Amino acid sequence: MEEIGFLGLGNMGKAMSITLLCHGVNVTVWNRTHSKVVFDKGGVLEQICKGKGYIDMSTVDADTSSKISEAITSKGGSFLEAPVSGSRKLAEDGELVILAAGVKALYEEAHSLFDIMGKKTFFLGHVGNGAKTKLLVNMLMGSVLAAFSEGVLLAEKSELDPESILNALDQGRFANPLLLTKGISMIESSYSHAFPLEQQLKDMRLSLALANEKAVSMDVAAVANEAFEKASSMGFGGFDFSAVHEAVKDLSIRRHID
Repeated sequence: MEEIGFLGLGNMGKAMSITLLCHGVNVTVWNRTHSKVVFDKGGVLEQICKGKGYIDMSTVDADTSSKISEAITSKGGSFLEAPVSGSRKLAEDGELVILAAGVKALYEEAHSLFDIMGKKTFFLGHVGNGAKTKLLVNMLMGSVLAAFSEGVLLAEKSELDPESILNALDQGRFANPLLLTKGISMIESSYSHAFPLEQQLKDMRLSLALANEKAVSMDVAAVANEAFEKASSMGFGGFDFSAVHEAVKDLSIRRHID
């Protein structure tokens, strides 16, 4: 793939496109407008024809991904969904995990680009599998982080040194670089913009909708989602998703008062 266009220079898109440029890829960028991405006037679909491929690396539900795929295919193009797991920092370092599904030939053609942006790429079969896998990953991540936040709060209220708790966890079977980093953010109440809480909340909502569609009870994820909803209502939507800790603290105080 000699020339590519990259649509969307948001939190992740900018970092991903810069990573490609730094590796010598010929990239034309466009800071997308929501109303013109695929279907509306001036959108991608107008330029799709036989021989052109469209790779969607955003996080959407499986139905949306399927609709885009059908539209691209109807114009003779090929489609691949390739949502990513990782933060802006991982995008800058080319350490993302890429969850691809769709046209295998387009996947193979784009694999060298995925190798630049990510440390591991999975091909998951037909369109929709990538979207569902990404939602599952983020649902688990959000649920674990909300529970971890409660542990940090309990440590503080028990007059324990939270950093010692983090260091002890980091030396055991529960060692996890994400939790160590986010735990420090919670302790310091300093929430960088690595992965916006509003994006995590969107993914939690989509994963719960998928669970409802499949008639799967998601009690833990539902409670975690409430914490992210609360954090967003408190004004932390634009902060890193570790800011869910502020909601966990607030909810704990309110429940104790009640």
